[in-house]
Amino acid sequence: MTEAAARAGIAEPGLLKDRAYVAGVWIESAEGTRIPVTDPATGEACGEVAALTAAQSAAAVDEAHRAYANWSRLLPQERSTILRRWFELMTAAREDLARIMVLEQGKPLSEARGEIDYAASFVEFYAEEAKRPNIEGVTSHLPDAEVELWLEPVGVAALVTPWNFPSAMLTRKAAAALAAGCTVVAHPSAETPFSALALAELAERAGMPAGVFNVITGQAPTVVEPWTQDARVRALSFTGSTEIGRLLYRQSADTVKRLVLELGGHAPVIVFADADLDHAVAETMKAKFATSGQDCLGANRIYVERGIYDAFASRFAAAVEALTVGAGLDDPDIGPLMNPRAVAKQEDHVRDAVERGARILCGGERLPQGGLFYAPTVLADVPDGARIMQEETFGPVAPLTPFDSEDEVVERANATEYGLVAYVHSLDPRRIYRLSRSLEFGMVAVNRTKVTGAPIPFGGMKQSGLGREGARRGMEEFMEVKYVCRDWR
Repeated sequence: MTEAAARAGIAEPGLLKDRAYVAGVWIESAEGTRIPVTDPATGEACGEVAALTAAQSAAAVDEAHRAYANWSRLLPQERSTILRRWFELMTAAREDLARIMVLEQGKPLSEARGEIDYAASFVEFYAEEAKRPNIEGVTSHLPDAEVELWLEPVGVAALVTPWNFPSAMLTRKAAAALAAGCTVVAHPSAETPFSALALAELAERAGMPAGVFNVITGQAPTVVEPWTQDARVRALSFTGSTEIGRLLYRQSADTVKRLVLELGGHAPVIVFADADLDHAVAETMKAKFATSGQDCLGANRIYVERGIYDAFASRFAAAVEALTVGAGLDDPDIGPLMNPRAVAKQEDHVRDAVERGARILCGGERLPQGGLFYAPTVLADVPDGARIMQEETFGPVAPLTPFDSEDEVVERANATEYGLVAYVHSLDPRRIYRLSRSLEFGMVAVNRTKVTGAPIPFGGMKQSGLGREGARRGMEEFMEVKYVCRDWR
C-alpha cells in the first residue's frame, strides 16, 4: 500500500486503508480472505482489501443497532457539529482523496478533484439540514385535541455504492442518513473500496461515535444479502444497475424496507435546429464524456434535427477527435474504463450499430495505451433498433441519429424503461416548456449539462429508480412521520 500511495502522490498514506471499519475498529476478514484492487490505467494491483464474511456483515448491523439509541437521541446540533468537522477534514484532504480515487477508479485527476468537492458538498449541506427537521403543528379536526407531526429517523440504514463515483455516492447517502439520526452500514464496490475507507478514517477523526458509520468491504452478494434479510435494517439505499436494483427490491420485500434506488439511465440529448449549435456541441461533449462516459447521467442517445444534423455531426466529431486519452494521474480528457467487461461492451455496441448501417465518424477501436483504453467514438445514422439505442453503453461511444419533428423525437426519447435525465437544446421557450412536461424523466436539463448538486432532489422515473437523493427530500427518505394526537384532559 505504501508503494501504491507513493506512485499516486498521496501525501498521507494513512488515509489508504485496507481493512473494513466496524464499530470504530479496523478489522480483517474472519477467514483471512482479501480482494485485489487493480489500477485500471496499468492493470497492476494497487492493493487489496479485507473480504468480510456474511457473519461479519450481520455483526456490523448489531453494532449499528447498538449505536443507534445514542446517536438518534443526540441534539441535532451535536450531529451537525460532527458532520461539519467531517466536511472540513474532507476539504483539507481533497488532493489525497482525489489521488486515492484515481488510483483505484482511473478517472482523470481534475474530475476526481471535482468529485471530492461534490462529495464534501453533501456533508456540508446535511450538516445544516440536520438542525431543521422540526415538529409540524396541524390544525386539529377533533375538539379538545392537539395534533402534531414528528419526523423521526427510521433506524439502521444500509448503503450500497458503485465504482464510478466512489466518494460522492457514499456521502450523498451517508450524510443524509446520519443527519436524520440513522446509523449506517455501507458497502462500497469491491473494485473501488479505498475511497470509502478513507472517508471512514476522516469520519473517525471528526468524532463520529463508534458504530455510527461502518464500512464493510467484500463481495456484494456476501455482504449485502444479510442486510436485506435483517428487519433492524429499516432503509436500504442503492446506486447501480437496474438489474441489481430489482434483485435488492425482491430480497427486501419480506422485511418491507424503505428503499431508495438510483438505477440505470439511458439519457437522450435532443438538439433542435433553433439551438445555439456551438453551445449544444460543447454541452453534449460534457454530457457524453464525463467520467469517460461511465456515468448514469451520460448522454446515450443523441437526436439532432435533420436541418442541422450534418453540421452538428461534423463539429461534434472534430471535438471528440481532439480529446486526449491517458492515465488518470496525467489528467487527460478520457481515462481508462473500469474493467474488461466495459471495453467489451463498447466493442459489441459499435459492431452491432455498424452492422445495422451506422457510420463511424471517429474512434471505434481499442487504444495502444493498454487493455482498458477505448477510443472516444462517434457513430452517425444509428437506427433505433441498435443495441446502443436500447441499452446503457457506459463508455465513450456517442451515437447520433436525425429526427424530423418534435412529436417524433419525444416519442422516441420516451421509448425506454429508463427515465433518469434528458437534455434539451432549443431557444424556443414554448417548445422548452412542452418538452419539459412531455419527457418522462425525473430530471430535465435545458441548454446545459450540469444540473446536480446537494440542494436538488436527484432521482428518476420508471425503472431508473425510487425515491430521491440530495435536498431535504434526501434526508426525509431516512425518516418516518409520526402523528401525535393529544387530549390534555
